Amino acid sequence: MTVTVTADMVMSLDGYIAGTDHSVADPAGHGADRIGGWIHAQSSWRERTGLNGGAADQDSDIMREWFESTGAVVMGRLMYDSGVDFWGDNPPFRTPVFVLTNRPAPTLVKEGGTSFTFVTDGIHSALDQAKAVSAGRHVDIAGGAHTVQQYLRARLVDELQLHVIPVLFGAGLRLFDNLGLGSHDLEPIRVVDTPGATHLKYRILR
Repeated sequence: MTVTVTADMVMSLDGYIAGTDHSVADPAGHGADRIGGWIHAQSSWRERTGLNGGAADQDSDIMREWFESTGAVVMGRLMYDSGVDFWGDNPPFRTPVFVLTNRPAPTLVKEGGTSFTFVTDGIHSALDQAKAVSAGRHVDIAGGAHTVQQYLRARLVDELQLHVIPVLFGAGLRLFDNLGLGSHDLEPIRVVDTPGATHLKYRILR
C-alpha cells in the first residue's frame, strides 16, 4: 500500500513560518503570534485539545481534514520540546509521532492515541517507522522548518499544503531556504481562499 507523505504548514505571505528570536520558549518568535493564533482559533483544533468554542468555518474544516487523513507524524526535536508542555496529557495528534533527535529516550505514551518515539538514526528511519504504523493514511512532516527542509531536499514529500495568512513578517524563519540544488516542480491540487488564509495544496512532481 502506497502511503502519501505530506507537509502542512502555516506561513506568512512573504514565506516565514516564525518571526525573529524564535526559541523553545517562544516557538513563533517575535511578532509572529499570528501563526499559532490562526491555528488555535479553529474549532477543529480546540476540539482535539479538549477546549470549547473556536471558529467553525472553512478554515476549521481544512484543519479537520488534516487530522482525519493523517495516520502518523514526523517532527523535529525543537517542535517537540516547544510543544510538549502546551499539548499536555492528551495531545491533538492522536496518532504515533516520531521525533528526530540526537538524544535517545524511551517512547512516551500519551492519552488519546498519541505516542512520541524518539528516532536517532535519521530522516529515512523516522519515515519508514511512521509509514509502518500509519494504517494506510498519510504521514505528515509536521515541522519545524529544518525538518521539512530535510525531507524536501531528499525529495521524500509527495504533497505540500500551505496555509498563507495575510500578514508580512519581513524577517524570521523561512520555510523554503536550504532546499539544495534543482527545482521542485509542483502540480496544483486545490486553492481555497478564505478571509483568514489562502490554502494552497500541491502535488510535488519528481
